[in-house]
Amino acid sequence: MLSLLTEHPLICALLLILTDLVLWRLIGTRGHNVKLLVRVVIFSLFSLVLFNEGMNPLEPAPWDDNVPLHLAATGLQIGWWLFAARTLTVLIGAVMMQRVGHTGRLLQDLLGAVIFLVAVIAALAYVLNLPVKGVLATSGALAIIVGLALQSTLSDVFSGIVLNTTKPYQLDDWIAIDGTEGRVIDIDWRATRLQTSQGSMIVIPNSLAAKAKITNFSRPSDMFGLSISLQVSPHVRPQIVIDALERAVQGCRTLLTSPGGKVALKSSSAAGNEYEISGFVASMSEKRSVRNQLFDLAYRHLRASGIHLLSSVEANPSNDLTRPRALLDSSPLFSSLRHDEKETFSQNMSLQSFRTGETILEAGEVSDHLFIIESGVVSVTLNRHGTPIESGRMGPGEVIGEAGILTDSALPAQFTAKTPCTLYRIEKQYLKPCLDARQDINDAMKTLLDFRLNKAKSLIADVPLVVPKKGFLQWLRSRV
Repeated sequence: MLSLLTEHPLICALLLILTDLVLWRLIGTRGHNVKLLVRVVIFSLFSLVLFNEGMNPLEPAPWDDNVPLHLAATGLQIGWWLFAARTLTVLIGAVMMQRVGHTGRLLQDLLGAVIFLVAVIAALAYVLNLPVKGVLATSGALAIIVGLALQSTLSDVFSGIVLNTTKPYQLDDWIAIDGTEGRVIDIDWRATRLQTSQGSMIVIPNSLAAKAKITNFSRPSDMFGLSISLQVSPHVRPQIVIDALERAVQGCRTLLTSPGGKVALKSSSAAGNEYEISGFVASMSEKRSVRNQLFDLAYRHLRASGIHLLSSVEANPSNDLTRPRALLDSSPLFSSLRHDEKETFSQNMSLQSFRTGETILEAGEVSDHLFIIESGVVSVTLNRHGTPIESGRMGPGEVIGEAGILTDSALPAQFTAKTPCTLYRIEKQYLKPCLDARQDINDAMKTLLDFRLNKAKSLIADVPLVVPKKGFLQWLRSRV
């Protein structure tokens, strides 16, 4: 077999090409560097065989008198040029992927096309000894005809190259192109593909994207802006509204603290004043839930300040209700009380105020009273291995101290005023008989207590440590 290969170098060269194709398919994507090394080695052996037998790719085949041998040698010489172009393209692609990543794929493909075009022209000129000038003139005329026929497609191609060079967006960026919003999932020769928040895919031609207004929500990274607008009566003093909305911003723990959320009076007219809350979140997937939370918090804090959102349909709220009576109406726990029960409850509620940073209820303290937040933001802090962590924030209508009322126990959380707060206090000696008489409120308070206990346990529980694997391969990788 070895003697056959040495006596017939053309067969040996052909076998090298077939071996390269087979190994390129068999070696998986994980062995990318091995594939490159194999291709370079096989190309070097292929070049050695050709040059050793006098088949110089820069000259026509040497065996003019032997037609079959001459044709075979010509084919191998042309194959050398194509093999060289492919090897060079793969090497350049590997270098570009390390430097610019996936975004340089279009430039890599264009460069590969130019290299193959040069290889074909060189093979025509050197191996087939054809007049290259005539071929270039003919191909130039043909290129003009094809270019006119594919004008829109070529516009998309070159626009794609411009987009990948200037990089207004990259893969996985959240962008909006002329109002069409989505996550970039692919950028190819013709178009940019976006996946919308509803899961559908939108294909935008690169020529349109290059001319359109592009908004990139992922720049700077890990910061996505959002805003909500609310309409309030123009007769309410703006500073009172702004203070209430700023408390709503502080009550939303998901908003980034740097840059922090802002409240502004956007416009004013006889029909109403429009206020805007703006801020940033760390993930695009959080925008919808945080917007919903901000609307709810704004409603609660405005209502706690005696302000109602502007409406042309609903009647004006009655001003006959006292503050504790109105608070019972807005409380999820006590809203089911009858009118006379709410009146009795409101007469047994005492107002208590707390300054910013003042402790409302210590961790582990058994409370003999129940607090209902009337206004302000309360921060809930847990202690995990000596490190305080904020587990949540509370606002108007929520209660504190239910563990002491129901089970004479305490929560492992500390409740602190994050802003100036006013809370209404109900003593246990009055509240306990009422809970025994109203089983629905008692059950709702137990459900709330169970939820808070489970959440506290999940936050304080130790996270299992991942033990790193040990072995020869891990040792070898750590030494590389």
